[in-house]
Amino acid sequence: MTETMTLNELIRILNDNEAAELSEYIEEVNAVDIAQLLPELEDEQVWKLCSLLEVENLAKVLEQAEDEQAVRMAESITNDELIEVFSYMQKDDIADLIGEIPDAQRKLLIKQMQVGDRNQVTTLLQYPEDSAGGIMTTAYISLPETMSVAEGMAKIKQTANKTEVIETIYVTNARHQLTGTCNLRQILTAPKNTTLKDIMNENVISVHPEDDQEAVAKLVSRYDLNAIPVINNRKSILGIITVDDVIDVIVEEYNEDILEMAGVSKEESLTTSLVDSIRLRLPWLLINLATAFLASLTVKMFEGTIEQVVALSSTMTIVSGMGGNAGTQTQSILVRQLAQDDISRAKYWKAFWKEILLGIINGGVCGAVTGIIVYMIYGNSFLGIIILIAMIGNLVVAGVSGFAVPVALKKFGADPAVSSSIFVTTATDVLGFFIFLGLAKLFLPLLM
Repeated sequence: MTETMTLNELIRILNDNEAAELSEYIEEVNAVDIAQLLPELEDEQVWKLCSLLEVENLAKVLEQAEDEQAVRMAESITNDELIEVFSYMQKDDIADLIGEIPDAQRKLLIKQMQVGDRNQVTTLLQYPEDSAGGIMTTAYISLPETMSVAEGMAKIKQTANKTEVIETIYVTNARHQLTGTCNLRQILTAPKNTTLKDIMNENVISVHPEDDQEAVAKLVSRYDLNAIPVINNRKSILGIITVDDVIDVIVEEYNEDILEMAGVSKEESLTTSLVDSIRLRLPWLLINLATAFLASLTVKMFEGTIEQVVALSSTMTIVSGMGGNAGTQTQSILVRQLAQDDISRAKYWKAFWKEILLGIINGGVCGAVTGIIVYMIYGNSFLGIIILIAMIGNLVVAGVSGFAVPVALKKFGADPAVSSSIFVTTATDVLGFFIFLGLAKLFLPLLM
């Protein structure tokens, strides 16, 4: 059994009470395939799934499920059963689940936990969801720097099955401060009597629990880490963030940026209620409506010119539309760059002038093509020349606004991805109409 399970296959297994087949699939393939099918199941089917799964396999599916689906599963079993499932789960995954369930049930579950587990989970729950502390796990191996390699190997063997990462061993001093790291290869190849302090790497890249998860993801990506330690102000290690959690952060941040560029909140999904969808979308639509009126008022200023040359009404949208597309190109590239790293002043100005030059060249090419086609349709060469000049002007505006808007948002402490497109489109529409219709009014006798 190696193919990905389909929804129909899962429903068949549930209807036939095939617990053994379900267990075999999880053992041979992966629990994530079942977790991804949870949104398609009815509540009764979720309950049936929980009843068929062995405790350990139930824990695997819970760890892979999205928050909303994990809560559905948790509500399908008793608190006593859930506590037993927790014994097979990592503490950070337990904290994520408990953080999503209702307060009353959360308090009861925490009260039922063993003291050690309770302390770890409550500590993790204190940190914001999108912080380093919120995504860290306490399942790691740390050893004192005075320990020998032989003693370290014995300790690793005792605790390896309870940790997420054993490739990296964290080394601490007598004050429990993080002083270095050893990888498993160093420990396996070093002489047995060598102390960990003699072979450890003292250059430790770490983060604090309050650091934003996106900053953590950048560090892990930059230094190609499989895990990064989280330390407090006393340099004591609190936990680690593993690369699989970092991948989840990268996907989450990417999806959030894509949504916010369109003025949609990350809180919204297809299952969001009508009232909440209105609350999340309407404010940005009203802002967009206000900017649309600016473009409309610009056109109104040139009503007399448009009445005398009707061809202007059918060609002016070409200029504004091309400007909007060009602005989106620049904005998308800049938002991605700002998300990866800050831009130095020298790089800023070099890129800025490049966008202006791109606007001139791309505007010239697109404007020439458009001008020729307009001349062929309307038989007026001056109209073609005006649209060429206007196209160059608006694509320069697009490059400048597509560059400046995200930078300005970042400078004022806002997310550069948040609805930049609304403001960039406004600039290209308003100025595109103004340039094109202004030139038409200036050379009106040549167009008559």
